[in-house]
Amino acid sequence: MRPARTVDPAIARSWLLVNGTQPATFDTASSSRADQIVLDIEDAVDPKRKPEAREDVATWLGNGGHAWVRINDRSTPFWQDDVERLRGVPGLLGVMLAKVEAGEHVTETFEQLGGATPVLPLVESALGIESAVDIARARGAFRLAFGSGDYRRDTGTSADDLAMAYPRSRLVVASRVGGLPGPIDGPTVGSSHPLLREQSALSVALGLTGKLCLRMEQISVVNEVISPTSSDIEWAAEFLRAFEARGREIIDGSDLPRLGRAQKIRRLATELGVDGGAFEGL
Repeated sequence: MRPARTVDPAIARSWLLVNGTQPATFDTASSSRADQIVLDIEDAVDPKRKPEAREDVATWLGNGGHAWVRINDRSTPFWQDDVERLRGVPGLLGVMLAKVEAGEHVTETFEQLGGATPVLPLVESALGIESAVDIARARGAFRLAFGSGDYRRDTGTSADDLAMAYPRSRLVVASRVGGLPGPIDGPTVGSSHPLLREQSALSVALGLTGKLCLRMEQISVVNEVISPTSSDIEWAAEFLRAFEARGREIIDGSDLPRLGRAQKIRRLATELGVDGGAFEGL
């Protein structure tokens, strides 16, 4: 069993959803290359099996496992049981709260869990998108995530890239307004790696910085696409070296924005372990 995730959840790229009714797979998922794993006791679980799944998840966490848990939304009768059982459980890194439509859903969950466990609101409806800023500003909110499938069902929106750009952009803007890390995009359904690569690249282009994964084979593609590219790393290293060589002197109005971008690329590449030594000595 991998003891704890090594990638800071604030910059985690791949978030692997794991069915809470399959405890035999928890160790395997924990040992995968996913930046974070999310044990799912919400949509993946039949209502009749939720108590069993909740107990299996809590037991695994209490016995040395480390993971996030996707819990049922505030409007369901399962929410109270979820937060009561998970409160104080060792190994619980945080909860992904399903179907969030108001900031108070986040705050109530945060408080019920003891006021220290981070809450990752999953926004999955038109009302949730419209309330995104309030959700991002809610006490306990850690990072927003997009429930793209439920959003399409709620609104009748197609999976077309243009049609789905609006809700994704709303989450990106709300995250910035709320002072949160970039949001996590919904999953790609299917086993096509070219499609996954294309959709992950679109997420990055829109400003999202993570993606939910449904299968372990999706992890490597998501991690690669969402990481800084080799050309970005090369550019950042060259810019920072030139900037240092001239005594950090600002020459024109483009220097500060470029410096900020270069520093962000260096931080991400270094923390994600993909810098290849490019920033050595900087």
